[in-house]
Amino acid sequence: MASNIDFVQYIADQCGGAGEITTKKMFGDYGIYCDGKIFGLICDDRFYLKPTDAVRPMLKKEELRPPYDGAKDYFYIADVDDRDYLSAIVRETCKALPEPKKKKAKDK
Repeated sequence: MASNIDFVQYIADQCGGAGEITTKKMFGDYGIYCDGKIFGLICDDRFYLKPTDAVRPMLKKEELRPPYDGAKDYFYIADVDDRDYLSAIVRETCKALPEPKKKKAKDK
């Protein structure tokens, strides 16, 4: 089951205090990015955050589960209505994640 675009936009809006939030449709669901860095997934109208040790103590409830069959475990974030909380955990997650690899320019 794919995610509802209204839910995807709600999550993006809720995370907005962390930086420039964008989403990208991927395999029927969505990747969510902050300042160009992917930090989570939105699958089946559920929000999943890449797990990092930096964020673990900030979580209201730690629940690890795969966002889709065959995926690695992510933090499942059930409390998506607290904008300050989401922005804080997204900001800390992004600090802990490596910078995205630069794409090579195509030869002409």
